[in-house]
Amino acid sequence: MPKLTLPVRLALLVAGTTLPLIVFAVGLAYYNYRQDRSEATRRVLETVRSMRMVLDAEVQRITGGLQVLALSDALGSADFESFRHLAAGFISQYGDDSVLLLSDRTGHQVFSSATPDTANLPRRNNREIVERVFATKAPQFSDLFVGATKKQAVVTVEIPVLRDGEVAYALSFSPPVAIFQRLLEQQRPNDQWTVSLLDSKGVVFARSPNPTENFGRQASGVLYESMFRRPEAALSTVSLDGVALTTAYTRSRLTGWTAVAGVAESSLVAPLWRNIAITSLIGGILLLVGLTFAVRMATTIARGEMLHNLLIEELNHRVKNTLALMQAIAVQTFRSASRDERRKFEGRLGALAEAHNLLSQERWAGSELRDVIARALQPFLLSNPDRIRMNGPAVPLSPRLAVVLSMIVHEIATNAAKYGALSNDTGRVTLDWEIMTDAPKPRLRLVWTEAGGPPVTAPVQRGFGSRLIERSARDQLGGEATVDFLPRGVVCTVTCTLEETP
Repeated sequence: MPKLTLPVRLALLVAGTTLPLIVFAVGLAYYNYRQDRSEATRRVLETVRSMRMVLDAEVQRITGGLQVLALSDALGSADFESFRHLAAGFISQYGDDSVLLLSDRTGHQVFSSATPDTANLPRRNNREIVERVFATKAPQFSDLFVGATKKQAVVTVEIPVLRDGEVAYALSFSPPVAIFQRLLEQQRPNDQWTVSLLDSKGVVFARSPNPTENFGRQASGVLYESMFRRPEAALSTVSLDGVALTTAYTRSRLTGWTAVAGVAESSLVAPLWRNIAITSLIGGILLLVGLTFAVRMATTIARGEMLHNLLIEELNHRVKNTLALMQAIAVQTFRSASRDERRKFEGRLGALAEAHNLLSQERWAGSELRDVIARALQPFLLSNPDRIRMNGPAVPLSPRLAVVLSMIVHEIATNAAKYGALSNDTGRVTLDWEIMTDAPKPRLRLVWTEAGGPPVTAPVQRGFGSRLIERSARDQLGGEATVDFLPRGVVCTVTCTLEETP
């Protein structure tokens, strides 16, 4: 086998170290895509449940108003002319497109808000729901049908009017469909989403986008088949507009109507291809730069054997350090595939970065304890800055102490946000510190005290955050950290010896 020249060997070395990193980055992008897709499915399901709650609340408001009308003296005495004034006041809340009807057991209308001519009122088109009102003595909610009065597609809310415990009339209200359309559009997160309301037979009566084109159409095949098998589910569908969606639906127990929401598959796939393209582009540039550097370096190395060996060793040393660093990050970060662990890792990196930013502003001459703590606690004070009180003298910190204390305070606050006083709306934290001079070197004593949080119970085993706090205080500060799980709240105490600042 011919002996490879030095430039070729270096080129192969650069390629052998760069290409695995590119493959790793592409794999990481795909992993993030799978995580984001799972998160998107959860968001769609939460959105559709919120839609159902808003819809039920609006229908319950309408039902409550109708039940008050049904108890009026005018209906009790069959004084329909007096009742017309009450009906007009109720309808004014919803607009002229709404209609209030009163019909007997046979579906014959005895009152209509649309006309004062009660003698020539037509029979109800949807007499089945009238029969259900008389049979159940309870409110009923219709599917989409064409009303007999205005000859328009409507949904109705039906209320029994009782006399001596028996149903005398069915009070029917057909609100403008625009009410439901407006509620739906307010719940739509953005233009990538398709949201719909379907009656119990799977027919669309509100939708965004393209409400007019899809009004009265039956739900698409996969969704239509699933909604009659399960009251709630998440699945992949194709919309009535032909758009591939990640969809979720849930059926209202109150009305029998179904709320549906879906986000376009393209909005989920596009970031994957974008990340792969960016990764490949950057990787290609780095590979090209590395190859160029390798060739130029090899040419320089060829000028002398000693310089040649020195640069080769330096290149190997840097490559090994880079690979070791990437391996350590991958092992620590992706040991668990849960999003919670990713957030923890990102939070710790963020705390470390904030400490370094503060030290960089001070040109690495040290920093003040209050500034370090404020930087570390900033994410936990966004919603309510008064939840954490800080009391203590000015304490200059060396760069090393600033970084370690920033990490410790971040971990304590993270635990409080998950389990302690920062996990609810009433909890409070007091952070006190003092300088103790009872030893040859001054020591810092920092006390984190929680109150008003959930009931405190000592954990069965310590997590990584607790171990990080204790080990950082012991090994890096030469001090001590203790955590007391008191009934009124957690108390964490950190002590360490102060260093002289530059």
